[in-house]
Amino acid sequence: LRKSYEKDSGHFLSNIKQKFSSREYPFEEINLIKQLLFPAHWNCGEIKIKENSKELIEKIEALGRLFFDGIKPYVGDKAKEEKIVNRVLENLGKVRETLKKDVEAAYIGDPAAKNYTEIIRSYPGFLAIEIHRISHLLYAYGAEGYAREISEGAHSETGIDIHPGAQIGNHFFIDHGTGVVIGETSVIGDWVRIYQDVTLGVLHFEKEKEGKVKKNYKRHPDIGSHVVIGAGAKILGPVKIGNHVNVGANSWITENIPNYTSVFVAEHPRLEKRKRD
Repeated sequence: LRKSYEKDSGHFLSNIKQKFSSREYPFEEINLIKQLLFPAHWNCGEIKIKENSKELIEKIEALGRLFFDGIKPYVGDKAKEEKIVNRVLENLGKVRETLKKDVEAAYIGDPAAKNYTEIIRSYPGFLAIEIHRISHLLYAYGAEGYAREISEGAHSETGIDIHPGAQIGNHFFIDHGTGVVIGETSVIGDWVRIYQDVTLGVLHFEKEKEGKVKKNYKRHPDIGSHVVIGAGAKILGPVKIGNHVNVGANSWITENIPNYTSVFVAEHPRLEKRKRD
């Protein structure tokens, strides 16, 4: 091992003094985000009262400190770190208003949903988008590595893998959710509903001349508005799915789909029955 350590340089962090945030599951950041965005649902509703501004500020500052600690090893520039953290914290109110629309979409789109509290406290799809909307800001403002950590914390809790680079519109709902994958360069419009085991992924990887996988290029789908994507569907590559499209369960899509279209597997496997002795 020591001989292997001695070979470390560059990408493998030979600086033994580098310190990252210690990690426990669930992430402390995730708990604070949940409490700040929907306090009455997580036993700290008192921070909603104006007279309790001190308690609210303390929670915001606690989240900010965790952000600083998480961002520092990746950024290493105090001024940039402060700018990123401040921009994210300043947008918490806007994120919350967007998330209220996501709760509405879940309630409208799921006949099993009895009330908003059930969605906020127990739906993995809602937790996934709740954390994504914060991690996406971190990613967009320059803390890409730390944004991935936060996203993976949500992934561990929900079974839903949303890359923080993905752009997702309003009134978004993932029902059930287990096995959903949404890639980095995916763009999703408004009023989109996705079911379990859906992949918005890559068809194939482009490579550089030296054989390395190419980075930073468009490789995931664009999904329009008012789209429903059924369980098990795979939409692969930089294809465009139009507005008001229904994608049937287990569909395999590698081409553009126009507006106002339903697409589905035409020939389902035949079910055979055999009498047992």
